[in-house]
Amino acid sequence: MPVFVNNLQDKVPVDGKIEELLIAVVEEMLRDSGVGGDPEVSLVFVDDDYIAGLNMQYRSVAGPTDVLSFALQEGEPMPGGEEEGPMLGDVVISLETAVRQAGEYGHSFQREVAYLTVHGVLHLLGFDHGTEEEKKLMRTREETILNHVLPGGRI
Repeated sequence: MPVFVNNLQDKVPVDGKIEELLIAVVEEMLRDSGVGGDPEVSLVFVDDDYIAGLNMQYRSVAGPTDVLSFALQEGEPMPGGEEEGPMLGDVVISLETAVRQAGEYGHSFQREVAYLTVHGVLHLLGFDHGTEEEKKLMRTREETILNHVLPGGRI
């Protein structure tokens, strides 16, 4: 399961340990979801300005957000795209927002960015939180994965 990490920001330090944690989170999420083949996911770390631009461009919402997902598997599969494994898409995370939210929620930066990663990958897999039922289902899946990967679900 190739997980590609691309750090496009320099405001929040990113070390090998956080990358390893997030790759483990993605791999656990895909295994737990029964995704076959050798799927590819890209994690992109950005700052608030960068994600605010994407948020406006793709959602017409002003200001930064914490995570955006860009699924490549919507609709019909691309011809020949399964040979190397499905390319699920990109999860773009504002690390500045993750730091802020970790403080607001009273947990570690690692836990917050792991949560945002799970949330983003669930969107790549077609999950949404438009209704209370969908939101509850998504939240349960998020916590299940975090409890498998993080010690006691927390760091």
